[in-house]
Parts: sequence; structure tokens; C-alpha cells
Amino acid sequence: MRVFLGLVALACAVLVAGAHASAQQQPSCTGREGPLKLYVDVEGVRSDEGLVAVTLYADDSSRFLAKRGSLYVGRVPAKAPNTRVCIFLPAAGTYALAVYHDADADRKYDRTAVGLPAESYGFSNNPAVFLGMPRFSTVRLAVPRTNMSTRITLRHP
Repeated sequence: MRVFLGLVALACAVLVAGAHASAQQQPSCTGREGPLKLYVDVEGVRSDEGLVAVTLYADDSSRFLAKRGSLYVGRVPAKAPNTRVCIFLPAAGTYALAVYHDADADRKYDRTAVGLPAESYGFSNNPAVFLGMPRFSTVRLAVPRTNMSTRITLRHP
């Protein structure tokens, strides 16, 4: 009987450790809890300092990058070189994402004195960006189901 109980305890310990490791791999989601989760793998994070901010926009070009135009901004501690962010979505559909590494954790996107980016940034679909913002059509991301993943590579100033 003692051997049996020892085996049961060992099996429980293995299951708990496996569940803990799995939970570490899948971050808890930010935002208002909803029916869908989207995992955003942010690559090119240069340091563990500050936060990685993921801004979610509805499929509306007039609201993209507009002040108060987003649905939600999720922030998680930065982890170099890659940070995984999970955000809740309100429903299946098409969205746009803007990401930046808020290295000083001031919850603002910093710019230089002449208005150029001072913090690393990226967008859904990793569009080419040259002296300006991407066209909305290049950042639209279809999310038809839960637990999808997308990858965004940061651009550095």
C-alpha cells in the first residue's frame, strides 16, 4: 500500500509540474475577457527593461493610430529577445495591431525632438515602413478562431 501511495504522489507531482511548465509557456491574457485569444510573438526585444505594449484596433482605417482609436492596449513585462503577449479579442474578425517596446515603462510612445520614433515598434503583418506609418490595408489581420498566433518583428530607431 505504501508503494502504491508513493506512486500516486509521484504521478501527481509530475502532472502538477507539467501543468506549471505549460502555464509558463502560455502567458495569461490581457484585456477584457472574451471568447477569443490571440498570441502575439514580439521579436527583436533588445532588453528586459520596461514593457511591451500591444495595441488592438478594429477593422476601421479612420481609427488606426488615432488618439483614442484603439479597442485596447495590453502591456506585459519585456523579455529579450522575444516577448509573447496574449490578448483577448471580443469576437472573430479582422483587426490591426501596433506594438512598441516601452523601455522606460512610462506608458507612452516616445519620440525624438523632431518627431521620429525613439522606441522600437512594429505592426501586424510586418509591413515595410519608410518615413511614415504603414497603410491600413497592409496591417489588417484576420482572426477567424481562438488561440491563433502572429509574429511581429520590432523595428529599431
